[in-house]
Amino acid sequence: MPLTVSNNSAVASASYYLDKNQKALQMSIKRLASGKRIISPNDDPGTLSVVMKLNAAVNRLAGAKNNVQNGVSFVEIQDGMLETIGRIVGRMAELKGMATQDPMKSSQDVESYNNEFVDLQKQMFDISKSTFNGVSLFANYATKADGSVDTSTQTLFKGSTSADNTIDIFTSSEGSSGTKVSLYKSALLSALTIDAANLSQAQVGASAWGGGTTTVFGLFRDNSTALTGNYAEISLNTTGLSMGVFEQAVANIAYLRAQTGGGMSRLNFAAESLSSMETNMRAAIGRVEDVDIAAESANLAKYSILTQASAAMVAQANSTNDVALMLLR
Repeated sequence: MPLTVSNNSAVASASYYLDKNQKALQMSIKRLASGKRIISPNDDPGTLSVVMKLNAAVNRLAGAKNNVQNGVSFVEIQDGMLETIGRIVGRMAELKGMATQDPMKSSQDVESYNNEFVDLQKQMFDISKSTFNGVSLFANYATKADGSVDTSTQTLFKGSTSADNTIDIFTSSEGSSGTKVSLYKSALLSALTIDAANLSQAQVGASAWGGGTTTVFGLFRDNSTALTGNYAEISLNTTGLSMGVFEQAVANIAYLRAQTGGGMSRLNFAAESLSSMETNMRAAIGRVEDVDIAAESANLAKYSILTQASAAMVAQANSTNDVALMLLR
């Protein structure tokens, strides 16, 4: 029987499987090294598109969380300032009692108390100008549509919404079209303006904040302007300045703190919701994108063995050519 040598199909077949197994082995190594099931777009174009959209949504949620955290910081600082104002008003009431209700105090003692009383008024006015990252914590004046301050419109405590200053904190990944929490910039100076003739009234009607009349007292003092009109000075001996004025001021500050607390509560719940959404979104991304370590480790072992076996078969197939050549010698 004649010996014929044509093409070595065994080598071609073994080389094909060697190449295939090597590519599968390399893919397993890449997946295990990266932790991702999708290495390139051609691995799973549809899933890659979904993952990109989910990642974009996660990034938007992270931005919303940052906005909410800034809002929480704003109201926390605002509440801290209001707490300080409450303590100052309490101290002013204490000074009023010591100076005017104790006959044992000398005129010099009263003067000393009054000096502190005046300084506390200045301190409260300075607090009313406090800011957080350049944003006013309190609304002494209304804000125009362009964001500038309208010094012709003083913001009133419990006033109309048109004069109230608010800050909108967007709490969803949809931006301005999504949900939001409106934070109030407390009308502090108006809350500290008390009508001694009508203490049951929480605000001074439509009149401006500040003292300057026989019954309306502003428990603050602007140290940078002439003390006239709405900035008229008051002292411990000012006629009509009763303990009821301080009690009403404390009640007004308590109302502002409650208002701030409502915004803080909403922001905290919004932060929890965003965190939950982000966690679930990342879990969804992991389910479609992350590699199954156990399964891929098994694939790595499988293709490592197959690659070695394929390489051995290529060598074995190549050896058949040598046998044929030996017969020709």
